[in-house]
Amino acid sequence: MAWTIDQSHSEINFSVRHMMISNVRGSFEKFSGTIDFDEANPANTKVDVKIEAASINTRDERRDAHLKSPDFLDAENHPYLIFKSKKVEVTGEKTGRLIGDLTIRDITREVVLDVEYAGQALSPWGTTSAGFSATTRINRKDWNLTWNQTLETGGVLVGDEIRISIELEIIKQEESQAEAAAA
Repeated sequence: MAWTIDQSHSEINFSVRHMMISNVRGSFEKFSGTIDFDEANPANTKVDVKIEAASINTRDERRDAHLKSPDFLDAENHPYLIFKSKKVEVTGEKTGRLIGDLTIRDITREVVLDVEYAGQALSPWGTTSAGFSATTRINRKDWNLTWNQTLETGGVLVGDEIRISIELEIIKQEESQAEAAAA
């Protein structure tokens, strides 16, 4: 069954080491996608998400402009980061591993997200929502995001490992809505 992302109740966050002494956190403010969540057999679930590169927000305009530049995401030439699932491995009653391809700057690499299913709820407006949390770690150099600066004190300005944390609320689409969206 088709589900859509509830943008106002979902987040895509990340953190990375800064100057080897602290973590900088940020998020992507704009993303969309569809989830074909198979409630009866979660292993059949399919996920397709598109993240707007220019929507990166680290609460520092200069840093955000640099992250959008060709040194990092090159948002002008590569406007989206795209995730497409390939497989779901159920690991427990409410846990699983979502395996898929992440494309950044036209480079595609497989990633594995550890996922926790929070359950479902009926909203006051009559819609059904489901909640998920997911985490993973990636090495930015795998996507040719290699810009850095060496520090006088040793080490580098930007760490290689990016920790990603996702909170996702999805809304079940009624059959008529799903059919209209597919047409």
